[in-house]
Amino acid sequence: MRLLPALALGALVLPLAAHANDPHSYAQPEQVVVTHLGLDLKLDFPHRQLDGVATLKLDWKNPKAPALVLDTRELKIASVDAVDANGKTRALKYALAPADKELGSKLTIEAPQHPAQVRIAYVTSPDASGLQWLPPAQTADKQAPFMFSQSESIHARSWVPLQDSPAVRFTYDAHVTAPKNLRVVMSAPNDAKHPLDGDFHFDQPHPIPSYLLAIAAGDIAVKETGPRSAVYAEPSVVDGATREFADTEKMIATAESLYGPYRWGRYDLLVLPPSFPYGGMENPNMTFATPTIIVGDKSLVSVISHELAHSWSGNLVTNAAWRDGWLNEGFTTYVQGRLTEALYGQRQADEETLLAIRALQKKIGQMPANAQKLAPDPRGVDADDALSDVAYDKGSWFLRALEQRFGRKDFDSWLKGYFDRHAWHSITTEQMLADLKPNLIDKYPGKMRWDEVQVWVYGTGIPKDAPTPDSPRFDAIDKQRAAFLAGTLPAAKLDAKDWNTQEWMYFLDRLPDAPTLAQAQAIDAAWHLTGTHNAEIGMRWYVHAIAAGDKAVWPAAAEHMTRIGRLYLTLPVYGAFAKTPAGLAYAEQVYAKAKDGYHPLTQQAVERLFAKAKAKQAAAR
Repeated sequence: MRLLPALALGALVLPLAAHANDPHSYAQPEQVVVTHLGLDLKLDFPHRQLDGVATLKLDWKNPKAPALVLDTRELKIASVDAVDANGKTRALKYALAPADKELGSKLTIEAPQHPAQVRIAYVTSPDASGLQWLPPAQTADKQAPFMFSQSESIHARSWVPLQDSPAVRFTYDAHVTAPKNLRVVMSAPNDAKHPLDGDFHFDQPHPIPSYLLAIAAGDIAVKETGPRSAVYAEPSVVDGATREFADTEKMIATAESLYGPYRWGRYDLLVLPPSFPYGGMENPNMTFATPTIIVGDKSLVSVISHELAHSWSGNLVTNAAWRDGWLNEGFTTYVQGRLTEALYGQRQADEETLLAIRALQKKIGQMPANAQKLAPDPRGVDADDALSDVAYDKGSWFLRALEQRFGRKDFDSWLKGYFDRHAWHSITTEQMLADLKPNLIDKYPGKMRWDEVQVWVYGTGIPKDAPTPDSPRFDAIDKQRAAFLAGTLPAAKLDAKDWNTQEWMYFLDRLPDAPTLAQAQAIDAAWHLTGTHNAEIGMRWYVHAIAAGDKAVWPAAAEHMTRIGRLYLTLPVYGAFAKTPAGLAYAEQVYAKAKDGYHPLTQQAVERLFAKAKAKQAAAR
């Protein structure tokens, strides 16, 4: 069913089977739904694989359904059995289809008698897209190997055969064996005092979508940060991470005061090795985080407030398909801003909001029209490409517009109720709007017209009356930047001594894409940005300095690219190099050395960037 990009003012009709139309999954949940996953996994570091048995409890929806269809990617299937109530098994016929480059292989299991459970024995590929296996040399402490998963968007299928769609939610339990002295953690309640005996058990009692299935193992130490939170990290990292994330309990309590109780029990943090491709991943009970946010002054802990906010928006109420990703990320970015404001003040919250707004304003006009919509029409993009700054920043901007129109009290009441009404469910944009209309728009008439809502959700660009916060410090930075670029204010005279991370980001973000070489050299001579270990500042600085033609920064930029595997902080620097033949050649040399330390998702992104750059340069000859 194609969802119409407009809703009538009178009646709102919910999709009857929104989950049946996920273009990124072979699963057929209108026929049968997986309700529980039982996992038995053995971690095999020498062979970089998981030896697995997955037992799926099934709820058959169609009495005539002939088969169970699952998503897999590069799994070697050893056997498939039906399991009866007494635990007896019988072999089932199955077929593994040829692999699709994006979706993997459809696993069709013949099951006309509709067994209550199906058990699948399998082995993962050493190159599984959702797993990274690190030898000791690629970890922070270089003492033991490390493995971690990244299942979002559709990479869970590379380490478990399942219905890999956010529309399908299931509980799970797991038994994991690993080498002794290594700790295993999962996206479930974890025991900080568990002996490192190589035998771990986990139980996730709440239904989660497949992209929130997560596992990690390595030389992991633990330090408590509160009565229901702890930091897990390699021993050399754990103390600094604990200091940086000391406000975790305050974050949880603040979120609860706004949006209701934290329903997951514990909220722990795992700081991964530098190759982790994202800032953070909101795996239930155990956020996976990048070490790049540990800078010593808590200026980048908004990543943690973002991942915590997902405990309500995303993990509790989930987008039913990646087309609806703004329901996860836009709502979460809004809640993140509210937590930042409550914990660190209005100034930091407004500065972070303005950074996102200005960046989106710069980019959105260059996007295809359909990509500018919060809820785009079907567009045939990969699941990993479905989310963009539009989902995060236009989505949160829309919610700030609602807050401004309706007032914080009434808007908060609606948002808290929205989380309660849809808890433990996956919904579409249209279902969210069907909640918004009677419970906020119609309840307080005259505040916002329904056609204005539709423009935000289904329209391109940003509405002209979108609210923008004020920031006197950013205004002052704008004036100083303009004076510097005009040549009337030397770089050394910039009033930047007390700029925080966000203010440096803002100054650099709004420089010309390619400042002059003299301008770049003057900034560096005055403020010594080359070699910074603040990755947010470093990424922005290297992109501008490379564009200015300052080859003196190339070695430090290469160190940044090699040290950091986080896509957002690494790919732009590769992109800056790739704009010239000499820079592209240098970037390829850096990548050859850094590649083995990158996550598969980062490798794929860099290689796509190189291919596009080479094609563009060839066409220009």
